[in-house]
Amino acid sequence: MSEPITLNVGGKLYTTSLSTLTSFPDSMLGAMFSGKIPTKKDRQGNCFIDRDGKIFRYILNFLRTSHLDLPEDFQEMGLLRREVDFYQIQPLIEALQEKEVELSKAEKNAMLNITLDQKTQTVHFTVREAPQIYSLSSSNMEVFSAHIFSTSCLFLKLLGSKLYYCFNGNLSSISSYLQDPNHLTLDWVASVEGLPEEEYTRQNLKRLWVVPDNKQINSFQVFVEEVLKIAMSDGFCIDSSHPHTSDFMNNKIIRLIRYK
Repeated sequence: MSEPITLNVGGKLYTTSLSTLTSFPDSMLGAMFSGKIPTKKDRQGNCFIDRDGKIFRYILNFLRTSHLDLPEDFQEMGLLRREVDFYQIQPLIEALQEKEVELSKAEKNAMLNITLDQKTQTVHFTVREAPQIYSLSSSNMEVFSAHIFSTSCLFLKLLGSKLYYCFNGNLSSISSYLQDPNHLTLDWVASVEGLPEEEYTRQNLKRLWVVPDNKQINSFQVFVEEVLKIAMSDGFCIDSSHPHTSDFMNNKIIRLIRYK
């Protein structure tokens, strides 16, 4: 093997060999490290490439193994595509195209499972009746929880673009609450009559809205209707074999499937 070379790619250091970097002579790296294109150096004397350092690991591993190995939850295909286009390693371009076709087929066939839970909780709050006069009040509040799993990461992103939490006077997309690309847990409350707006913030109570309809979700019936509307517009249909009809009608479990 040739002597090791240390690369600085966007601030991230990699050590490899000259033979690995020039294994595809017609590529950008092949041209750079065969002397056809001048290379830059950082302050430590390492060869510097002003590209994404994190993504370069997949480029370098392909040079070493001729295989494109990506983690199952890889979420940066667009960025990887741009980096692959820059380095112009033709077999890697072809491997990426095959991977994208494979992922596209996997996304077309998908499953969506939602488990719902609801409970009644008493909320206590103060009401200002007049200047310097407050009274203690309480009311029952409906608390909702939805555990969502989908084999389609893209569908959960779509759902996140439609459902928003209302908290502290602002709407924020539920996308930021994704536990991982395939799981999402939502917790929210229905509006409580007489509960001052500032009490929702003080007691960390989130409400749920559908946009762009600006429709508040105050019941599981409305939640199920809105989720079904979004899911069916994306090609899902109700799985008649599961769950049991009574569970679906009682808003306990929703299971949908998509075949394309």
